[in-house]
Amino acid sequence: MLGMVGIIVIFGMVFGGYILAGGKMALILKALPFEMMIIGGAALGTFLIGNDIGVVKHTLKDVGKVFKGTKWKPGDYRDLLCLLFELIRLARQSPVAIEEHVEAPGDSAIFSKYPKIQKDSVAIELICDTLRSMSMNYDDPHQVEEVLDKRIEGLEHHRLHSSHALQAMADGLPALGIVAAVLGVIKTMASIDQPPEVLGKLIGAALVGTFLGVFLAYGFAGPFANKIKNVVADDLHFYHLIREVLVANLHNHATNICIEVGRQNTPAHFRPSFVDLEEALKSVKQVAS
Repeated sequence: MLGMVGIIVIFGMVFGGYILAGGKMALILKALPFEMMIIGGAALGTFLIGNDIGVVKHTLKDVGKVFKGTKWKPGDYRDLLCLLFELIRLARQSPVAIEEHVEAPGDSAIFSKYPKIQKDSVAIELICDTLRSMSMNYDDPHQVEEVLDKRIEGLEHHRLHSSHALQAMADGLPALGIVAAVLGVIKTMASIDQPPEVLGKLIGAALVGTFLGVFLAYGFAGPFANKIKNVVADDLHFYHLIREVLVANLHNHATNICIEVGRQNTPAHFRPSFVDLEEALKSVKQVAS
């Protein structure tokens, strides 16, 4: 929603200011299809040259994040803490009983309470692989933390491909706008014998290319790339929370302390309040009993 508001503001302020200053839209609209074909087509071509098909598909999919925002909401962080509480408590009570949940999370009665998390393969793999390693006596907290850090770092690298691709496009668009403008100047020079009013329109049309390249770069491609980067960073907090809680568990802290460590390490705009989380955990305990 906020993304759409931003786009409306961009168009309204840029073209509204231009019209109020006495500018005529007819010249821009007449040149726009051809300039867009040159600049947009060249930008698309460079995008396809510089990226493989996986990054292209990933970028097209990630454009939706500009408007949808982060996948994980504050309530999801509360649910994750409740899920980890149940799993850690069960693992300490009965190491054998936890195996059925870890080996088949899709059929797990515990995981099924939190369907959004259950559908996220990354979260499930992080949780299950770490709990499985504990059952194999691979319980050095520092080694596990290092493994989890590397996995999350690799995930971040992969998810930022689309942001980097869009940023590269944003960096190139102003130069492509100059290319379009130069072509317009060449066209103008071929009509140098025309009267000034004709030459003025031709020069104005050529400058539309420069305008369009800069406008698309700094008004859309660059902000889109930055927004995707921020959304990826916010979504990764969810997986960092898993790491914090499970590593605290390996340090043999009390289950409630492990959960509180995770809550405290959650960014403030996602962090459930202490009271809210306590109420949720009480519900979990009551159902379990």
